[in-house]
Amino acid sequence: MKTLTSGDPAPQFSLQDQDDNTVSLSDFKGRKVLFYFYPKAMTPGCTVQAQGLRDIKTELDALNVSVLGVSIDAVKRLGKFIERDNLNFTLLSDEDHAVADQFGVWGEKKFMGKTYDGLHRISFLIDENGMIEHVFDKFKTKDHHQVVLDYLQAK
Repeated sequence: MKTLTSGDPAPQFSLQDQDDNTVSLSDFKGRKVLFYFYPKAMTPGCTVQAQGLRDIKTELDALNVSVLGVSIDAVKRLGKFIERDNLNFTLLSDEDHAVADQFGVWGEKKFMGKTYDGLHRISFLIDENGMIEHVFDKFKTKDHHQVVLDYLQAK
């Protein structure tokens, strides 16, 4: 697994959102994008992480940042997650993990003594020109939104 780093061009992607619409990186030209990968919708850690981002949407909007959450969940599950947790940003389905592979976030994981391939919880801040500005890979799910906001406000 070779994760993309600051200064790398973000891979161009087109994925289905929670409403089964196609969303592409090019749709966000001129805006920053927080492109965050999370393992599975409606699980405890992913819920806390999503709720944190939901709660700072006003601040992110003021900083010209759009949020796109990406998992390998089916489109139908994403809609349920948005509805259940009143999420106010777009979730994308990468069921075949092709985009996760391009970003270098699909790979070996260990949990309770078992080794398996899965999605790593890593976020990328993509700048207005499609370049990776920053990678967030050291955070707790409950602090993710604050780590992102602190980085953006320090600029």
